[in-house]
Amino acid sequence: MGNQVEKLTHLNYAEVPTSDPNGFDPDDDGTRIGVSYIFSNDDDDDDQDDNLDHFPPNVRPVHHDEKPFNLQDELECAIFYREECVFERKTGAATHSAESLLNKCRKGDLLEFVATGQYPHWAVYVGDFQVVHLHRAEIKNNFLTDVSQGKKGRIVNGLYRYRALPPEVIVRNALDHVGSRDRELYWRNSECFAAWCRFGKREFKMGGEIRIGKQPYRLKLQFSEKKSHVLEFQSLEDVIMEKRRNDQTGKDAVMRELANHLNSTHEIKDERFVN
Repeated sequence: MGNQVEKLTHLNYAEVPTSDPNGFDPDDDGTRIGVSYIFSNDDDDDDQDDNLDHFPPNVRPVHHDEKPFNLQDELECAIFYREECVFERKTGAATHSAESLLNKCRKGDLLEFVATGQYPHWAVYVGDFQVVHLHRAEIKNNFLTDVSQGKKGRIVNGLYRYRALPPEVIVRNALDHVGSRDRELYWRNSECFAAWCRFGKREFKMGGEIRIGKQPYRLKLQFSEKKSHVLEFQSLEDVIMEKRRNDQTGKDAVMRELANHLNSTHEIKDERFVN
């Protein structure tokens, strides 16, 4: 991302302790879900254009190789802090063109732009057809239509269950940081920045929580009515990083990755009992 040297190092399911997709380990009496990741910044805006600031309001770049967003491949999930649900995404939420979004947006709204195979890109609507967003290691103020780059988007105020700040405070939070870049930044990705603007919680910032070994956050992946999988994390920013990786990968790919790991794990266990 930009000039930053650090990159996300993701340890896939084959490299971490995990559990059955139904949330239970067959060799234990209860849930045994634990996962550790090494995180840096994710690449949510690597597919976005470097020259957003140079396009006039009525012109935006078109990406002809971009795949339309597939709602069927979106993974339903929820984040829990201890027993409290702090985030929940149900599948099937409609997306809209940038022009349609402009007719729906109010100051302080959180927007999510999505495309298949890409990290979702988040932004804060600040009025006058403009948004503030974290893009390539810099917080920028651009026209909504330019930021969308042809992607469809939606208003996502209700995904996080924290109490929102007043609209004028949300807008001020966003605008006050325009121009911040590189080592001046406190957020790992566009989602963390936008959510911080709206809710003001330090947990969205890098280092906002002390990692002391406990894993109070749980990410529940809901593959179907009867199949789910749970991972545990030490901080909210770590959960968000994994959730965004799954958003970029898609439900089918995440299920295949998890199934391959579980099959390998069972094969290893079986080999231990061979004479």
